[in-house]
Amino acid sequence: MARAMLEYTKTVLKKVSFDVTLFCKEVQKALTRLLPYEIEELKVFIQSLVQQNPELNQCLIYLKP
Repeated sequence: MARAMLEYTKTVLKKVSFDVTLFCKEVQKALTRLLPYEIEELKVFIQSLVQQNPELNQCLIYLKP
């Protein structure tokens, strides 16, 4: 079940990556719903999205410990 939530979150983030504000809101939601090890995997995924869309870089502040 938890794995499904991570995959769902990745799908949502891909779909909203066109809008920085919406993307940041979804990142914040994901951080409250996912388990710690899933958040680590999500960080890697988000960094790959940021490489494709540099404007999403400002959302990385939510991923800091």
